[in-house]
Amino acid sequence: MFSIRVAAAAVACTFALQAEVPPAPRPAPEFTIRYADGNQVSLNSFKGKVVALTFIFTTCVHCQHASQVFSKLYTEYGPRGFQPVGVAINDMANLFVGDFVKTYGVNYRVGFSPLPPVLEFLGISPMERYVVPQIVWIDRKGTIRSQTSPLTGDEQMRSEPYWRSMIEALLKEPAESTKKRPATHTTAKKVQQ
Repeated sequence: MFSIRVAAAAVACTFALQAEVPPAPRPAPEFTIRYADGNQVSLNSFKGKVVALTFIFTTCVHCQHASQVFSKLYTEYGPRGFQPVGVAINDMANLFVGDFVKTYGVNYRVGFSPLPPVLEFLGISPMERYVVPQIVWIDRKGTIRSQTSPLTGDEQMRSEPYWRSMIEALLKEPAESTKKRPATHTTAKKVQQ
């Protein structure tokens, strides 16, 4: 039974039919990431950071490699506001995430999700095929700026040089909009020493 799952994961890693990605930029829809310890985290909690949201199969060699590279990038750019977020979507991912993190030296949290909300988030029909990893770039304001195609045709978007250029470009942008806020009046209290 396990070898059937591994074979299915390998097919999902490498085989795809034509599908279209929703246009970017667009606001990132709400999404919840579950963790093996029972905790859940909302994607909104990462606002203010540059996020690389990666949807992976723990058994996919491309996903394993991407997670190792994102760990390196997190070490380098994390102090400046970069946050990779891993979400395993293979069957029984909750059972495999812990070993995946240890085996591949992943230094950021990797959670899991059932497939239907992931496909909805990505804008992929359940009838379409896709490859993993699927990578979504979200800026500090919570806007999706780039997303890999469900197809294999955009290898550049699945490469470290592209990831670095996205991180560097998005880190240069401010977290808050530049619109002027109305002035607020507060009463300052004198501090006694």
